[in-house]
Amino acid sequence: MDQPIPLIQKVICVLWPSFLTASFATVVFFTVFDPNDFLAYSGFDISRLGAYTVGFFLFWLLTGSSCLLTLYFGKPCGIQKPPKDRD
Repeated sequence: MDQPIPLIQKVICVLWPSFLTASFATVVFFTVFDPNDFLAYSGFDISRLGAYTVGFFLFWLLTGSSCLLTLYFGKPCGIQKPPKDRD
């Protein structure tokens, strides 16, 4: 009954929700901010599409690390023994 979760299921549990969240965050962020405004003041020579790509992967990294920490802290702790009475 207490079978361990397969590794591929853990990987998908981290990557899929973080991909969806990063997609949504990229759309919202670049709806508000124009990448050409950032590129004009930076020293990077990349296209608008390149800025979208870099932004998406940064959002995916951020949300992926959040999902990974959720998976890590969601593990059950070991069962602790009740304290013995000191009489």
